[in-house]
Amino acid sequence: MDFNLPHDLTEFLRNLDRFIAQEIKPLQARDDNERFFDHRREWARTDFDKGGLPRPEWEALLQQCKKIADKAGFYRMSLPKEYGGQEIGNLWMSVIRDHLASQGLGLFNDLQNEHSVVGNFPIIVMLRDFGTAAQKDKFINGQLAFETRITFGLTEPNHGSDATHMETRAVREARNGANGPVEGWLINGEKMWTTGMHTATHCALFARTSGKPGDARGITCFLTPTDTPGVKIEEYLWTFNMPTDHPRVSFTNVWVPADAMFGEEGRGLPLAQSFVHENRIRQAASSLGAAQFCVNESVKYARERKPFGEELARNQGIQFPLVELATQCEMLRLLIRKTAWEMDQMPHPEVEKKLSDKVSMCNYWANRLVCEAADRAMQVHGGIGYSRHKPFEHIYRHHRRYRITEGSEEIQMRKVAGFLFGYMGPNKF
Repeated sequence: MDFNLPHDLTEFLRNLDRFIAQEIKPLQARDDNERFFDHRREWARTDFDKGGLPRPEWEALLQQCKKIADKAGFYRMSLPKEYGGQEIGNLWMSVIRDHLASQGLGLFNDLQNEHSVVGNFPIIVMLRDFGTAAQKDKFINGQLAFETRITFGLTEPNHGSDATHMETRAVREARNGANGPVEGWLINGEKMWTTGMHTATHCALFARTSGKPGDARGITCFLTPTDTPGVKIEEYLWTFNMPTDHPRVSFTNVWVPADAMFGEEGRGLPLAQSFVHENRIRQAASSLGAAQFCVNESVKYARERKPFGEELARNQGIQFPLVELATQCEMLRLLIRKTAWEMDQMPHPEVEKKLSDKVSMCNYWANRLVCEAADRAMQVHGGIGYSRHKPFEHIYRHHRRYRITEGSEEIQMRKVAGFLFGYMGPNKF
């Protein structure tokens, strides 16, 4: 049993760090771009007079960074080779995301909006697996060229984790076209947390097309242009960590042609769940990396700070909480890497059947751990740790969301319990 990382992966990390130092950090230092990362970050990023949306210059900087990373061959690493990637798999992505997040805030990797020089593309994977040839050509190439952007319309004001009870409905309706009747669907409903709607060209809109509330079958997804009549952004929800690009959107008599259907009719829920495991293990790795950053910075500060003429680190009240956090980081890192490696050894559908509990363990514990680590870092740093001159409050406010999104920790603990007690999984009885 060899726990060493593959040589080509460690060499890749060195090359990645070199690229960041030579190309990305100078861009961050240019034209006062540091305002997006220092104590001014929330205010520099947020246009409070326009609904709390991200400022265009902030998003333009992120896109510029991605284009530089794409040109250098890093941005698409996780994608299939036919789209310019290297299909590096979950182990590589977990190690990379842990590595980047452990270095703190920066233009190279900003977790608030899933920005990174090594991109994560769950929508593209969905398109590859479920899209038609025309959809793949339009949306995969369009997304990589920054010409199209798809947001996700699943959650509703009255339905989050209980997605099978969604109230949005779609019914068949033909309309007259230039060459006769055009088959399509008429959609009515409302969605919440449709992240990125302010710049999205399309919404992957989930609606019930058959069946009754609670049925897993009967939900269908439609790639709905955001400029379709009847699509309306009702409000942007201000969050714990600003800016916000999370609106409530209404869909009133929205008509789409039949070729807007994404995946099979009535089989939209498996589509929505298709990238859950890859996203959860990778997001867990990012939370782990951020937790490690908080521990590392706390240790460094405790050695430098000398109240009453002696290092703060000499106090066991400082040492022991950080020892516990460092121990949890080490244990969790092993579980994440083992789980990611096992995911890479089996077909994607098998992950749900055999490893779903381990993925949930990694995710819910990592999200809890980073919040504890950020809170402890604030305590170790004292007043300056509570201020915005240190990144810990930003890390806490961002990562706190993941204990709710991507499947709340309670939902994920239920999944673990289902495997543990034999209600689901390979040992079901």
